[in-house]
Amino acid sequence: MVDLTTNYLGLKLANPLVPSASPLSKDIEVARRLEESGAAALVMYSLFEEKIEAEYQQMERFLYQQAIGHGEADSFHPLSDNVQTYQEHYLENLQKLKSALSIPVIASLNGTSLNGWVDYGKQLQQAGADALELNVYHVAANAQESGEEVENRYLAILRELKAHVHIPIAMKLSSQFSSPIHFAKRLEAAGANGVVLFNRFYQSDIDLETLSVVPKLELSSSSEALLRIRWAALLYGRTNLSLAVTGGFHETPNILKALLAGADIVQLCSVLLCHGAGRLTGILTELEQWLTEHDYESINQLKGSVSQKNAIDPSAYERANYVQVLDNYSCPTGVLR
Repeated sequence: MVDLTTNYLGLKLANPLVPSASPLSKDIEVARRLEESGAAALVMYSLFEEKIEAEYQQMERFLYQQAIGHGEADSFHPLSDNVQTYQEHYLENLQKLKSALSIPVIASLNGTSLNGWVDYGKQLQQAGADALELNVYHVAANAQESGEEVENRYLAILRELKAHVHIPIAMKLSSQFSSPIHFAKRLEAAGANGVVLFNRFYQSDIDLETLSVVPKLELSSSSEALLRIRWAALLYGRTNLSLAVTGGFHETPNILKALLAGADIVQLCSVLLCHGAGRLTGILTELEQWLTEHDYESINQLKGSVSQKNAIDPSAYERANYVQVLDNYSCPTGVLR
């Protein structure tokens, strides 16, 4: 029987399939189904510092300060002892997940201030998180901010948090860094245990009728997986960081390619949102079948065997591949040239 176990952030996992941060982890019963279907760990939906601060400001204005200048209004909105804040609800859900599941639970944190990253990171550790995934969702829109300053923002958050928590930390990265391998090595030196490739920056859209800028959410497509596979292959063997890939992994062939490139785990989201927790079982069956047919005894034997370090043609991951792709393209039959 094929050994599907893998190691990620120092955690031994039964297989490399991990549901990523999504609404699926908000429901305890759905989380149980994910585990029953084969999930080896679970990344919780993100805790946002912005939402905590916005809720606090709203309560401060409409509840705690309701009687300012109007003493007789002190009881207009009596405070209930049962009011649960967004932050308290998240921490309670984390504790419930830990009680309900036997697999590791990784908390996802999205902060905005250095103190916030530290304070909420400590609380997530105390609530039982097995690891932290830091979702530093930063769009570098400031013309005065250099690329090095953007990197230093990540490093400052990581160093400060590592000084206060002892559970493993994975940094979720954007694909837009100019030198991802160099940056990954800086993160490793600063204490990171792993990196997640890559965060998906949701794009703003323009409403042509109102000319207003509106948010737009689209689920990933399989074509996005190749970028993650390529950088996993380039990073493998160049750091001791755990490698996770996320974004576009809908089909078993791309998951296999990510493992061949060097990923320790593959995070799944859109495929589970579209097809349900049961799809995990099918993917695991297909993984095991492919490994058996190709005489692999374990995931570890497979992992990284087609990384740049081990590939037959290492240059294929760099510019040579770009030129070759362009030279080999031909228009479809019948298209006027």
